[in-house]
Amino acid sequence: MHRGTMASLSLAPVNIFKAGADEERAETARLSSFIGAIAIGDLVKSTLGPKGMDKILLSSGRDASLMVTNDGATILKNIGVDNPAAKVLVDMSRVQDDEVGDGTTSVTVLAAELLREAETLIAKKIHPQTIIAGWREATKAARQALLNSAVDHGSDEVKFRQDLMNIAGTTLSSKLREQHYHFTQLAVEAVLRLKGSGNLEAIHVIKKLGGSLADSYLDEGFLLDKKIGVNQPKRIENAKILIANTGMDTDKIKIFGSRVRVDSTAKVAEIEHAEKEKMKEKVERILKHGINCFINRQLIYNYPEQLFGAAGVMAIEHADFAGVERLALVTGGEIASTFDHPELVKLGSCKLIEEVMIGEDKLIHFSGVALGEACTIVLRGATQQILDEAERSLHDALCVLAQTVKDSRTVYGGGCSEMLMAHAVTQLASRTPGKEAVAMESYAKALRMLPTIIADNAGYDSADLVAQLRAAHSEGNTTAGLDMKEGTIGDMAVLGITESFQVKRQVLLSAAEAAEVILRVDNIIKAAPRKRVPDHHPC
Repeated sequence: MHRGTMASLSLAPVNIFKAGADEERAETARLSSFIGAIAIGDLVKSTLGPKGMDKILLSSGRDASLMVTNDGATILKNIGVDNPAAKVLVDMSRVQDDEVGDGTTSVTVLAAELLREAETLIAKKIHPQTIIAGWREATKAARQALLNSAVDHGSDEVKFRQDLMNIAGTTLSSKLREQHYHFTQLAVEAVLRLKGSGNLEAIHVIKKLGGSLADSYLDEGFLLDKKIGVNQPKRIENAKILIANTGMDTDKIKIFGSRVRVDSTAKVAEIEHAEKEKMKEKVERILKHGINCFINRQLIYNYPEQLFGAAGVMAIEHADFAGVERLALVTGGEIASTFDHPELVKLGSCKLIEEVMIGEDKLIHFSGVALGEACTIVLRGATQQILDEAERSLHDALCVLAQTVKDSRTVYGGGCSEMLMAHAVTQLASRTPGKEAVAMESYAKALRMLPTIIADNAGYDSADLVAQLRAAHSEGNTTAGLDMKEGTIGDMAVLGITESFQVKRQVLLSAAEAAEVILRVDNIIKAAPRKRVPDHHPC
C-alpha cells in the first residue's frame, strides 16, 4: 500500500511555481521563440532595399497619431510585442539604430532568417549546440571575408567625399526615393562641416510645413524656432549672449490658493509694487553681465521684457530645453541659473542675430557662431508625416556618415557583401567534417536571403537574379551586386552602391549573437502577475 502511494506521488506533476506563473518547456519553448522572431522578421522584410514598401503605424487613444515609415527600428519601436524572442529582436534593432544609425531592417531580417534555418535543422534532429558551434565558425569566416573586401579611401580627400556621397545615397535611396540625391548632398555637407569631430549635436534639424522636400536646405548657422520679444531690437551684431534656465517670477510672493485680507486696494497695489521691484532687481543683476541678448528656457513675462527692451537687450523666452542645450554648445556659452557672480558666468557669442522668415513663420537666426561647424538643416514638406520620415531618414544618413568619418572603410552594397560572405562560409563548410558543416550551409543560405528579399521587394525574379549573382561571385567577380534600377546584375564599384564597413559588420555580429541567444533557449518561465491587494488602512 505504502509503495503504491509513493509511485502515484512520483508520477504526479509537481508545480514549484506560484499560482498564475506560466512555463513553456523544451520543444514548445523553442517553437514559441522561433515563431515570434520569424514573425518580426516577416513584418519588416518588405521594407528592405531601395524599392521596399512603407508601413502606416496608427496609434489609438487620446494622443492618436499617424506615422508613415519604412525604418525598421521605428516600426519595431512603435509596435507592442509580447513574445520574448520578438522582444530580443526589437532591442537588437534599437541598439543597431543607436550604434550606427542604419541597417536596422537588415539585422532583424538576418536574425529571423538564421532562426528559420535553425528550425529546419532542429526538425532534422541536429542539436542546438552543434548549430551554434557551426554558426560561430561561419561568423568568423564571414567577418574575415567582409574585412578583406573593405576599401579605405580615408587618405584621398576626393575619393573619400565620393564614398560619403555613395554611402548617404545608398542609405537614403530606400527612404527618400525622389529626393535622395538632394538629401545626400545636404547630409554630406553637414557632416564634412564637423571636420571629423562626429558631434552630431552641432547639426540642428528644423521641420517646417509647406513647400516640398526639394525646398529643404542647409543653413550655415543656428536657427531657433522662437520669436523676439515686443519692443526689442530685431537685429544685433557682435552679440554677447547669456543663456539661462531661471524663473523670472521665482521671487514672487506665492499667494496662490491662500487668502490675504487687506484694508484697501492700496495694499494690493503695494504687494504688486513689491513683486515688480523684485523682478526689476533680478533684471538689473542679469544686465550687469554686460550682455545684449538674454535667452531663457522659461517665461520672461511682460514687465521684465519691457525692462530688457528699455536697456536695448534682445530677450527670447521659452526656448525649449534641447534648443537651449544646443545653443549653449554652438555659441560657446554655459547655461546659468544664478546671477550673483557675473565673473563666473561664461557668455555665448556670435557675429549676428536677426529675425528671418521661413514660409509663414518667423525664426531667430544666429550666424558666425563660436562653434564654426554648427549648421541647421531646414526640412520642408507638404505633410507632417513626410517631414517626420524625412527627419528620420536624414538622422540615419548623418549617423552612418559620422561613423564613416571615424572609420573610413567601405564595402559594396546591393547584396554584394552578403554574397561574398555566403561564398566564404560555403567554402568553409565544404572543408568542415560532421554536422557543423550543415549548420554553416544554413548560415550561408540565411545570408543569401537578404539579396533575395531585396529583389522580391522590387518585383523582380529573385531566384534567377540570386542564381546569377552566386555564379558571378563563384567566378571571382567580387564586386557583382543587384542593380535594382534595371533589374539585372551590375558592378557595384561602377554604380557607386557603397555601404559603411562598420554598419555591415554590426549587422553581421548583432544578428548572429541574437539568433544564438534565442536558439539556446529551452525554457520560458513567465512570472505570476502581481495581485492588487485592497488597502485596509485608508488614510
